Amino acid sequence: MRGIHDEGSERIPSGCAISSIFSKSGKPINGERIIHSMAPMHDRSNGLGGGFAGYGIYPQHKDDYAFHVFYDHSKAQNACESFLKERFCFAASEQIPTRKLSAITQEPISMRYFLRPLYRRMEDLQLDESEYVARCVLHINAQIDGAYVFSSGKNMGVFKAVGFPEDVGRYYRLEEYEGYCWTAHGRYPTNTPGWWGGAHPFALLDTTVVHNGEISSYDANRRTIEMFGYACTLKTDTEAITYIIDYLTRKCGLTLSETAGVIAAPFWSTITAMPEPARSQAAYLRHAFSSLLITGPFSIIVGFTGGLMALNDRLKLRSMVVGEKGDMVYIASEECAIRVIEPEPDRIWSPAGGQPVIITLDKSCQGGDHHGL
Repeated sequence: MRGIHDEGSERIPSGCAISSIFSKSGKPINGERIIHSMAPMHDRSNGLGGGFAGYGIYPQHKDDYAFHVFYDHSKAQNACESFLKERFCFAASEQIPTRKLSAITQEPISMRYFLRPLYRRMEDLQLDESEYVARCVLHINAQIDGAYVFSSGKNMGVFKAVGFPEDVGRYYRLEEYEGYCWTAHGRYPTNTPGWWGGAHPFALLDTTVVHNGEISSYDANRRTIEMFGYACTLKTDTEAITYIIDYLTRKCGLTLSETAGVIAAPFWSTITAMPEPARSQAAYLRHAFSSLLITGPFSIIVGFTGGLMALNDRLKLRSMVVGEKGDMVYIASEECAIRVIEPEPDRIWSPAGGQPVIITLDKSCQGGDHHGL
């Protein structure tokens, strides 16, 4: 099992920690469980970022976009709120509930807003709802200095900070939330800064990404995705992964399996050996989206309304295991993160490199579709 390698008396962490819990029947899971899952992987983080995403956590506002926003100062808050009031109806506005912890410092102003688009303005711009909301998010993050929208989907929310994930979970009082899906991340940055906006998950609309690894193709990926209206301003390669997935699913209409075939595309030698029609499909995706192939070691968990996708790089250079128990599915960097919350899983297995694991709610309890799927 990857994660901590002993060399003499030193313990050297190999990278970040990721974990997720998903109920296929849609039953509520308390946020305390995902915090417990992260605790055994403490040494995979270095305290420079931790975060969580929960789905189904705002049933009382399930039809509103839940914007979670960091502000560096009140001037940024005033500018952002003025921008939002010109484009959305406010159902509610409040500070995100937190508790004081000595381990969490340099806190920004953290607000959440439950919003509905002003449809007349949206129609004047001839945009569909998801594109309208996404453009507003990207504008704030790129153009309003000191403001950062870090969560913007319906009936879901991201909670992140600089700190170890267990502390971040307690800071945001996650035991007060319940949802059918949780993802989590503990950060160990190697060449990017530790700051609140750079913690994972990264999100746009209802898509969230937690990521362990390093993207060697980042510059090529970033230049390509920015040609389609995205601005990478948040000082980490995971932001580009989030926008690539949004672009491929929501804008291009690819399925998650097809999206995996772009960002973790098979080697040409593998494609050549495939039978038809799989060979033609894989070749098309590699040719059509060649600059969105992600190279380098990675494991990611992608959350969306009604489901999860887990994916390794083609060579499986980062660890990931999947556990199942009844209707519950668990995904994590290490098996211990699963067994600490489910000691007797029905099945534990490790996905192959480049092969997506996609889990969705049972059809009887699906309440909405992920954009583009």
